[in-house]
Amino acid sequence: MRRTWAPRGQTPLLTVAGHWTKISSISAITVSPLRRRLALYARFHHDKNIRSPQVLSFLRYLLKHIRGPVILLWDGGKQHRSKTVQEFLRRYPRLQVNRFPAYAPELNPDEFVWNNLKRAVANSVPKDLPHLRRLLDRPLQRLKHSQKLLRSCLRASDLSWT
Repeated sequence: MRRTWAPRGQTPLLTVAGHWTKISSISAITVSPLRRRLALYARFHHDKNIRSPQVLSFLRYLLKHIRGPVILLWDGGKQHRSKTVQEFLRRYPRLQVNRFPAYAPELNPDEFVWNNLKRAVANSVPKDLPHLRRLLDRPLQRLKHSQKLLRSCLRASDLSWT
């Protein structure tokens, strides 16, 4: 929920929908080393937290779509430290992992991707999770196809990209 407008003296009423929980997401912003082009890869999972199986599926997806070495910057979440994920990383040396400090969302450009998406659907009233997922599609596609917006997510983070 975000601030909204209403005529003076009339409190805005926003309907809250359903008894559903959430959509979890996993994503990556990639930077091409030669052309410096950016890309956004994202997946949504209805009614479940991101755990090791979802991380493994996403890593396979990245390996399938990205050529050459992949440098991952991620937090120290439990799902990233699991034995199955660590074994997968050992099997695929193309994946190099660097961890963010313990709690540093300001360093993670993906945080700015999700802030952008949350802002885009703020104050909407989805009927259910599939409807929420559809509401996220247009702003996600806009982000994916805009070098300018993706670069703004990188610049907004406190990481040095030079």
